Amino acid sequence: MSKLPILYVKPGCPWCVSALDYFKAKGVRLDVRDVIASPAEMKQMMKVSAQTKCPTFQHGDAVKADFSVEEFTDWAKSKPTVCAEIGLKL
Repeated sequence: MSKLPILYVKPGCPWCVSALDYFKAKGVRLDVRDVIASPAEMKQMMKVSAQTKCPTFQHGDAVKADFSVEEFTDWAKSKPTVCAEIGLKL
């Protein structure tokens, strides 16, 4: 498992850009993986999330796929342990 949370992204995806901006503003370091440049990363994202849409966030067993920043924030509120581990203050 990556020590940093993984964010699977696609170039040019506006939701991915928003997610990257959000995590940067919150000071959360990420392992960013481009699923278009790497078929292996697309395969891994599909394995952990059972879908092909981005952005997809993974930290351990916690996965949030195909989200807006608002959807991620709502989801993260129910995951205080994940937030603490990645340093996300809501």
